[in-house]
Amino acid sequence: MLTALEEGVKGGVWFSLIDKVWTERNLLASYSNVAANDGAPGVDHVSVEAFAGDLDANLAKLAAALRGGCYQPQAIRRVYIPKPGSNEQRPLGIPTVRDRVVQGAVRHVMEPIFEKEFAEHSYGFRPGRGCKDALRRVDELLKQGYVYVVDADLKSYFDTIPHERLMSRLRERIADGRLLGLIESFLKAGILDGLEEWEPEAGAPQGAVLSPLLSNIYLDPLDHQLAAQGFAMVRYADDFVILCRSQAEAEHALTQARQWCEAAGLVLHPSKTRIVDVRTEGFDFLGYHFLTTRRGILAHWPRKKSMATMAAVYPGRHQPDVARLVRILPA
Repeated sequence: MLTALEEGVKGGVWFSLIDKVWTERNLLASYSNVAANDGAPGVDHVSVEAFAGDLDANLAKLAAALRGGCYQPQAIRRVYIPKPGSNEQRPLGIPTVRDRVVQGAVRHVMEPIFEKEFAEHSYGFRPGRGCKDALRRVDELLKQGYVYVVDADLKSYFDTIPHERLMSRLRERIADGRLLGLIESFLKAGILDGLEEWEPEAGAPQGAVLSPLLSNIYLDPLDHQLAAQGFAMVRYADDFVILCRSQAEAEHALTQARQWCEAAGLVLHPSKTRIVDVRTEGFDFLGYHFLTTRRGILAHWPRKKSMATMAAVYPGRHQPDVARLVRILPA
């Protein structure tokens, strides 16, 4: 895809992108991904199977609407899922199938542009990278003596990303006004929660196809700033840790991260963000608990919340069996 886009780049800014979104090949590839993920219907009650029932005509309608500049996203259906190990619930947004297809087509065009600039220590929702790669990197750094860990928690990150600041980031690389307008229309799509509907003033809803890429784009400057200052950071979407060799270094890293977040309109959770010395206490990251044993040996195992989740999914199994499953499928 990047090779096909090269003719539209001038001085690091990309032009003429929207026509790549509506191509038959791109929309069909996006639909295939949507179909593979399945998922529930959106506010229009059209399932993936129903959309596929007249696939050629549905994709042609999307292409025509995009080409004619009259495509409008539908509202996003909000649902809530329980957070393991707590009484809290996590909000998820379910776009319609048609919107998921278009968002995927937009992602196919945008991702190669930004992917080549993303920091090495960013692992979430990126091609060829995953949760286990992030966990291995944390394990590697701890074994190298980075025993002070800034265990960071961004408060309601996906619901608080400032729209205008995010759009400003996109404009640094994209100058196609029609594509930018389409992305902004997705950000401002109404949220339908039961009988209530409103237009969000911030955020990129979890559950939307485009949100993981947008979330990485917004946090990428933080990645590069901390890397330029020599900090060892491992980030998976909005979950990140900064590994340091001393308490003073960890405190400095936390100060830098907090200042960047405040300037970016984000908040580090005051009670969940902390500095940990793994020689005296542990920390959780991506479903695993890391801790140094009394003999000085680094140990890690599925955290209690992950064990509880897997035990609920696989009832009747013995605890060691559940632990094995969690190791294979980290949360």
